[in-house]
Amino acid sequence: MLVPCARVSQDTPSPNFDTGTEHLEGGTGQITGSFWRTDRHNHKRCEHRVDILATMGDSGEDYVNYTYDYYLEYGDWEELKVDHRQTDTMHIISVVIYIISFVLGLIGNGTVIWVTTFKSKRTVNSVWLLNLAMADFVFVLFLPLSIDYLLRDFHWDFGVAMCKLNSFVSGINMYASVLFLTVLSIDRYVSIVHLNWSQRYRTVQRAWFTCGCIWALATALSCPALIFRDTVRLHDKVVCFNNFHTQDGYIAAMRHIIMVAIRSTVGFLLPFTAICVTGILLTIKVRRSGDSVHMSSFSKTVTAVILAFFLCWAPFHIFSMMEVSVHTSGHLHNILKSGFPLATSLAFFNSCLNPLLYMLLGKNVRHILKRACLDITKCSLREISQSISATEVESVPGPYQDSITEEPVESANL
Repeated sequence: MLVPCARVSQDTPSPNFDTGTEHLEGGTGQITGSFWRTDRHNHKRCEHRVDILATMGDSGEDYVNYTYDYYLEYGDWEELKVDHRQTDTMHIISVVIYIISFVLGLIGNGTVIWVTTFKSKRTVNSVWLLNLAMADFVFVLFLPLSIDYLLRDFHWDFGVAMCKLNSFVSGINMYASVLFLTVLSIDRYVSIVHLNWSQRYRTVQRAWFTCGCIWALATALSCPALIFRDTVRLHDKVVCFNNFHTQDGYIAAMRHIIMVAIRSTVGFLLPFTAICVTGILLTIKVRRSGDSVHMSSFSKTVTAVILAFFLCWAPFHIFSMMEVSVHTSGHLHNILKSGFPLATSLAFFNSCLNPLLYMLLGKNVRHILKRACLDITKCSLREISQSISATEVESVPGPYQDSITEEPVESANL
């Protein structure tokens, strides 16, 4: 979010401005927002900004530089000094969750990609799971940047390009994941309720085409991160934040509101509605059909994955909408400062949950992994045996023949 004015001491040199952008050069004063001033310079312009936002809330000074989105600055810098213990706790919790998400997400999603690509038959279901795992896998590859950002107490050391790319990848992950889950839910409903139609038109080629459209849409919806994400130097730190490129606080607030509205609507409300509708219709169909329609293990796994996604992401979107309301009310500041870091960490944690759910609930996935692990173990033991035998018979004439033949892993449907 945006602060109408920065609080800079009387002794602080005046920062330089570039018209139309929030760019700071040479200023070392205490800055808490996207519009800069000193108490000696630009006083009238700052008062004008305060007056604009004061009509929207109690006081212009109540508006802090959240710039949360996916990577957070917890409130303004003066309050960070006063409430250092709370923010330290938030830092620790966030870092721990990020590290767990990175390790489990890298291993889990990498395993899912390997299984769906090489160890299972290519089906429509495997296409959905492969693309969902790819979205999470790419996202967790960038998590070390966020971990470093938190450990450095919100000092961004990777430049403007990576600041933009980091948020861009986060956006793609969110949109792609929820859209793939929506398609999964609709596909599950169609394949059970409209069996004849799905057998005729439900093909792997159409599934890949749908995935391509989802990736394109997720990329387009994430483009604002490439436009607005920016870096600014505050004292001895560089912060990655949303720079809305305007000196008009009202226009900046509107841009922020529009971004959050699109993100919450397309990235949460509409998919959640579609998934709920198809889930309710499917439940009604199953109950009416009695024993003629059965829910497969895969269908139950999909239900768990969808539920986990919305439980993890719902707090983030709720706090995002609350954050927008700070433009009209400043009393939510403390709630946001405490809750938004945890909500964001919970959303990030979802990137490592899906593989765990596949392992716990997916019988076919467990079977494929078991056979694959046995195959890897056999190959490793065979190589060790060959190496030892070759060493023992170095002086014996004639080639060493291995009588053990490799047994390929059977492919299975997901």
